[in-house]
Amino acid sequence: MPKQVDPVARRADVVDALFRVVFREGLQRASLRAVADEAGLNIGSLRHYFANQQELMGFAMRAMLDRVSGRLMRRIDEAGDVGALTLEQRRRLSLDLLAELLPLDETRRVEVAVFVDFVTAARTHPAIDAGLAREAAVGARALVRRILRRAMDSETLRPDLDLDVETERLSSLIDGLSLNTVLYPDLLSPEACLDVLRDHLDGLTRQGS
Repeated sequence: MPKQVDPVARRADVVDALFRVVFREGLQRASLRAVADEAGLNIGSLRHYFANQQELMGFAMRAMLDRVSGRLMRRIDEAGDVGALTLEQRRRLSLDLLAELLPLDETRRVEVAVFVDFVTAARTHPAIDAGLAREAAVGARALVRRILRRAMDSETLRPDLDLDVETERLSSLIDGLSLNTVLYPDLLSPEACLDVLRDHLDGLTRQGS
């Protein structure tokens, strides 16, 4: 009896293999054959799911966006009633949620590194869907804005803040921290990255209890 293959799980395995190849060797080396070898598949099996590298990259980027937003949404849902938390707990929650967007562990470091390669290539390579890169930028800002809005509604942030300005400031800070943590890990460690984010948020939050 032929072995049953779960196509969803197989695609997820291929995406993980693609991320590993891109992280180690760069996007230019992530051919279908290289990804198939990394996933332990023959090239014919891989082509059953993805016709070419561009199709695979598009699927992988979509999967990455879904993973990141899914992790963050789960954290928001798990937080429950924010109004029942103390001010210090609400501050910690905002920090934890925003930290999901930073490369503080191996999984997120790989995701950010792959994403940097993807958006850089999308700027000049007509075969790569630049729309996904823009969608990611818009989506990240929407997540940051949602976290800030939630913090403002729970009276965690100072009342004088401009939500639009703070969304852009915080999004730019996260982008810069992410890029530098991935490119220059000897200059900016995950711990230092988190300290910078914490200090920025402390400047936005109310004082007192």
